[in-house]
Amino acid sequence: MKRKAIAAALLGAGLITLGSAQAATEIQWWHSMGGALGERVKAIAEKFNASQKDYTVVPVYKGSYPVSMTAAIAAFRAKNPPHIVQVYEVGTATMMAAKGAIVPVAKVMKDSGEKFDPKAYLPTVTGYYTDLKGNMLSLPFNSSTALFYINKDAFKKAGLEPVAPKTWKELRAVAEKLKAAGQACVYTTSWPSWVHVENFSAWHNVPIGTKQNGMGGFDTVFEFNSPLHVRHIQMLADMAKQGLFVYAGRTSQGDAKFAGGECAMFTGSASAIGGIKKAGKVDWSVNFLPYHDDVKGAPQNSIIGGASLWVMAGKPKGDYTGVAKFLGFLSLPETQVEWHTGTGYVPITLAAYEQTRASGFYDKNPGFDMAVKQLTLHNPTANSKGLRFGNFVQIRDIIKEELEAAFSGKKDAKAALDDAVKRGNDTLRKFQAANK
Repeated sequence: MKRKAIAAALLGAGLITLGSAQAATEIQWWHSMGGALGERVKAIAEKFNASQKDYTVVPVYKGSYPVSMTAAIAAFRAKNPPHIVQVYEVGTATMMAAKGAIVPVAKVMKDSGEKFDPKAYLPTVTGYYTDLKGNMLSLPFNSSTALFYINKDAFKKAGLEPVAPKTWKELRAVAEKLKAAGQACVYTTSWPSWVHVENFSAWHNVPIGTKQNGMGGFDTVFEFNSPLHVRHIQMLADMAKQGLFVYAGRTSQGDAKFAGGECAMFTGSASAIGGIKKAGKVDWSVNFLPYHDDVKGAPQNSIIGGASLWVMAGKPKGDYTGVAKFLGFLSLPETQVEWHTGTGYVPITLAAYEQTRASGFYDKNPGFDMAVKQLTLHNPTANSKGLRFGNFVQIRDIIKEELEAAFSGKKDAKAALDDAVKRGNDTLRKFQAANK
């Protein structure tokens, strides 16, 4: 009797739990979302855990994207990987090349018998993480795209209608008027490689490289030194020399220049919307990327940035049923609506987008739907589906370095892009050789 009384007391105090709770299988989820985004990741896991009793998802912040990806692969080799790891989009080829380390999402869902319809997802989003046979390799999670922002106050001050120019020719003409009216920073950009090489190519339906931008094999070569690419980068270099373009830096430095009211026009990620709104210093609008109107097929569609969730191999077979249930939970319209409206990231399913639109959220929050509209402007082509190049983290740094040489006048655009392609191809060959 005394033992029963003690057990009852401990149970009531929460110091021991019922056998059913103890039997819950733990699912480790490594991610790279800190701060407020990390809190939202935690909330998603808690909501899933509360929805059923068989599995407990444990989100673990592992640092930056490169750190978490490297740690997950190392953990796999040590035979103790997480079940799920968040990997940025440029790490796709690296994850695919990690032989035996991952289980494709399509296989996880099929083997578990969980409901899974690839057509339910936004094609431009899933295309980045799908093989040539249409099998989804990883589940898109936090996806964004490049957009174009204008400071309507600056336009009005210069006597211009606060309407975003649609083409680069129009943008340059507007830039000259803004500068003549005394605007110090007319145009800037964040993420120059992602915006002005990767998204620029997709938006104009021209290749970045052969083999469907690397999706068809590791023996791809770069092609972003075409006459169109050269013309565009030389235009930016000329604008920089004339004081119409201010180079902000290699990553997101342009966000603050626009949000703070310093620059009148800006290209950057859809995820910049939150920071601009929070700053509250300018009357602004977000718009489609400008395009060169003499290019046939432009505008096409932009491509995504962000990260996806990869399922690691080497876990007990039964654990993957829990992983599949969690991935299904992440794909639910209500989960995606909450994530999309709370963060600004793109909803990964058509149903979530339609549900958000029907709720009136976009009417109250102009611009939140612009990324989806631009990503889905047309069905993706081989040139606008995405990219998959090995060692692309290092290659992006090469591209940024050569763009800086062009923007500063140290090289003309052709020389800079030719050098970027040559150096990039050398890096691709090293990756290919290491992954035969």
